[in-house]
Amino acid sequence: MFFSLPLLISEDIAALDAAMADLVAGSCSRLALFIDEGGFIVTQQGAAGEMDTATLGALAANSFAATQAIARIIENHSVTSLYQEGDENSLLILSAEDFGFLAVVFPSEIGVGSVKFYGQDTVARICRQLTAARSRAPSEGFDLATLNLADTGPLFHRRVAP
Repeated sequence: MFFSLPLLISEDIAALDAAMADLVAGSCSRLALFIDEGGFIVTQQGAAGEMDTATLGALAANSFAATQAIARIIENHSVTSLYQEGDENSLLILSAEDFGFLAVVFPSEIGVGSVKFYGQDTVARICRQLTAARSRAPSEGFDLATLNLADTGPLFHRRVAP
């Protein structure tokens, strides 16, 4: 069975958060979200304010999936990012291999090139961490889209002290 995400421990989330915090600070972005392929937010850094990040995550993942489908129709198989320019805020979505997406919200006056520069490094850091997590238990993982939110017991486990 294929899982979009490996089993994650607190050190994995801390590494993802550190990478995304560096991105937000270095690029002067407002918000960075790491989203699984189903559109669920795994973790986020920055100031969301009153932004509906759950909906943003779902729409960003679906928008990227639609763009990839269009690209396949026109025989372009190398879509790695999607950019939406706005009046106040812009959005850059970067593919994180088969793990999901990095969505970055940033002020429109900041050039997308700067955000993409920092974002590519962040995606590389995220993928390295998730690859390491997958190697700890290659046959285990989870897909947030199949979770029963009323019973998260199978997902969260207490760590036993050595």
